[in-house]
Amino acid sequence: MSEANNNTAVDIVDGMESLEVRLQQIREAQAKFATYTQEQVDAIFRAAAIAANHARIPLAKQAVAETGMGIVEDKVIKNNYAAEHIYNAYKNVKTCGVLEEDKEFGVTKIAEPIGVIAAVIPTTNPTSTAIFKCLLALKTRNGIIISPHPRAKGCTIAAAKIVLEAAVKAGAPEGIIGWIDVPSLEMTNAIMKEADIILATGGPGMVKAAYSSGTPALGVGAGNASAVIDSSADIINAVNSIIHSKTFDNGMICATEQTIIAVADVYDAVKAELIKRGCYFLNDEEKDKIRNTMLINGALNAKIVGQRPVTIAKMAGFDIPDDVKVIIGEATSTGVEEAFAHEKLTTILGMYKAESFEQAMQMADELLRNAGGLGHTSSLWIDNNSKEGREKLMKFSDKMKTCRILVNTPSSLGGIGDLYNFKFPPSLTLGCGSWGGNSVSENVGVKHLINIKTVAERRENMLWFRTPEKVYFKKGCLPVALDELKNVMGKKRCFLVTDSFLYKNGFTKVITDKLVEMGIAYTVFSDVEPDPTLLSAQKGAEAMRKFEPDCIIALGGGSAMDAGKIMWVLYEHPEADFLDMAMRFIDIRKRVYTFPHMGDKAYFIAVPTSSGTGSEVTPFAVITDQETGHKYPLADYELLPDMAIIDTDLMMSAPKGLTSASGIDAMTHALEAYASVMATDYTDGLAIRAMQLIFQYLPTAYNDGTNVYAREKMATASTMAGMAFANAFLGVCHSMAHKLGAYHHLPHGVANALLITSVMRYNASEKPRKMGTFSQYQYPHTLERYCECARACGVTGANDEEVFENFIAKLEELKEAIGIKKTIKEYGVDEKVFLEKLDQMSEDAFDDQCTGANPRYPLIKEIKEMYLNNYYGEGNVPEGLLD
Repeated sequence: MSEANNNTAVDIVDGMESLEVRLQQIREAQAKFATYTQEQVDAIFRAAAIAANHARIPLAKQAVAETGMGIVEDKVIKNNYAAEHIYNAYKNVKTCGVLEEDKEFGVTKIAEPIGVIAAVIPTTNPTSTAIFKCLLALKTRNGIIISPHPRAKGCTIAAAKIVLEAAVKAGAPEGIIGWIDVPSLEMTNAIMKEADIILATGGPGMVKAAYSSGTPALGVGAGNASAVIDSSADIINAVNSIIHSKTFDNGMICATEQTIIAVADVYDAVKAELIKRGCYFLNDEEKDKIRNTMLINGALNAKIVGQRPVTIAKMAGFDIPDDVKVIIGEATSTGVEEAFAHEKLTTILGMYKAESFEQAMQMADELLRNAGGLGHTSSLWIDNNSKEGREKLMKFSDKMKTCRILVNTPSSLGGIGDLYNFKFPPSLTLGCGSWGGNSVSENVGVKHLINIKTVAERRENMLWFRTPEKVYFKKGCLPVALDELKNVMGKKRCFLVTDSFLYKNGFTKVITDKLVEMGIAYTVFSDVEPDPTLLSAQKGAEAMRKFEPDCIIALGGGSAMDAGKIMWVLYEHPEADFLDMAMRFIDIRKRVYTFPHMGDKAYFIAVPTSSGTGSEVTPFAVITDQETGHKYPLADYELLPDMAIIDTDLMMSAPKGLTSASGIDAMTHALEAYASVMATDYTDGLAIRAMQLIFQYLPTAYNDGTNVYAREKMATASTMAGMAFANAFLGVCHSMAHKLGAYHHLPHGVANALLITSVMRYNASEKPRKMGTFSQYQYPHTLERYCECARACGVTGANDEEVFENFIAKLEELKEAIGIKKTIKEYGVDEKVFLEKLDQMSEDAFDDQCTGANPRYPLIKEIKEMYLNNYYGEGNVPEGLLD
């Protein structure tokens, strides 16, 4: 595609003459861009970040398919990170005009762009690094020309195109981002000589060429991080964090641990924990085979980069179990001749025993000096709360010639910043200072003339507990609670959102009669469907704009309350973009999209008529795209209702099917909130009590709907479980249920019921392939957490495994008692249709907002396996489908 018909695209650069033309086009675009205001730049920066974030999955899939390296699901996180965390870190940073002004001393600092950046992109992170560098260029008003790695040019260019098109659409000059379509060493050297600055990420040879080009360069050196484990360290936390780090994208982040150095008195315990969690220790013969495979003529064998252990072992000529996470070779030499001493960029670790902490430091230093990695990253596991520990930490910080010293932190995810320490700037280009032959010593983003050493200690995330401003409960409380509309708030116009069944059968009368009594004008919108669509919400919002209410009451199940929340947003902020609101995030406080402030026009009241959804006390709303049938779970605390009214009188006529589905949905809320990586003592108590009440009262409410006491207890359990997951979030069971319901029209509660025990077995693994990423979540312990739930609900057993199995049996008995069938197939879901949609449904479930809080981070194929097992029944999946 040429510029004649699409000026945002780049002509194929097939010769030096074409390259000179393209560079001149970028210079002209950059000269125009240099005149832009901060407001213009920030709008472009934001639009580009949003576009890149939306494309995180297809770009990840393309990167793995093209390079044959890494893991799609982890590259999704990298792309998400490159867009979300870079945007969050710099969105409020002033990069245009006057930065500082001290009138007393007469000093003014003014920001000016550099010009054109030559960006060299590695094959290990071909899309995330491209996103990262393009966003930095846009934020600083620079032009950029990209030289992709030849083995990753397709996905790198695709990422750059996405950012460019979004930037131009938001007002950036056409052609501000360019790339080499047919990369070669000659072309790369040419752009490095012609650009104003080089932003180089890649192998040592390429970085050396950048510094030798005659152009100012921000290049980064090779990593070779050692993880020193002191006698005082939390061994379980240390080992599982290292495994989590080393297996992330099969070890391709340059800050990833390459060796473990354990002090002698904990060496055996470290080794035992590694084996327990799925690592494989090589024997002497196997070590020699791996050494010969790792290094070819003294250089890293590119074929092992980003590969699974089982693949590497086969390359070396022997077999290991398929589920091995990391291959470990014990070594003694720290010299250059020892292959296990080098950077590996894959799922191999070297392991050393040190007789003392002092020797461990010395070995870590020798590994850097002898086998490479000076200036990059080092890691320490220690009790840093004791006086002795602090003294050792200071000694380690003084000893190590690295620009990142990570304390009690997974090295790969900690080194890139802003995940395990929120004052550590995020970056995908990590400077090594003069020790590594680099011009920058920090995570790239700001230029430095001196080396800066950063000590980053792991910190748990600040947590919160949020509920509606007011929660009324007890049978008959509705009219009393509504008195506040007149007597306290002075409301005059009320918009009632509900469904046609409740409206036609008079359930709204208790509210409308009270409004009439108080002299409050009202209107009713009753067109909410069982799975509310965006179109329905838009119609409701239009009706709101005409009526101009100062109060909104949503009456019904989750559908009415969710639809009401979306209508509320569209009423108060008609400019809000739905897809931006629905964009998935890693951390709700760092999302690219900032939810608009709610409540300026209308006070929102949620009144449930069933016991299960919890929507009356949560910041969630699930809405369906009527065109695609895709369900979007929206999450933001701006969606939290202002008031919740839980009145059992409104729930007495709920049919058995609704009682069953909503009740088991509440149980799933409680279970997933308790297992969540974001669970706290505040949410745990609510979740446990909700489970106890559901086990005790759901069968009665199901069999005898007129039992007021059982209904009231179920209402309480539902709201308590809602408060728990409103703050701890949910997990992959809900992710899968959202998509199962969307694709095959199963009630949400039924979908959760079918999946929950299968998901619990999946989560309870003591050595999952991947665990969830959250700073307070240290190691896999979900089995223990489920057993806490079980014992609180009266389940006993000889050990945790038996307690867990008895708990599963108790849940299955509850499901049977309330009419839940055993498999998806039994609900009439056509087998052919199910299998046709399975792959896309699995990918969509992986990308659901609820997945991020799950204690076991799922692979898409694992979600697919759970779907199959729940469709056919465990052990009944036809041969070949699980391959």
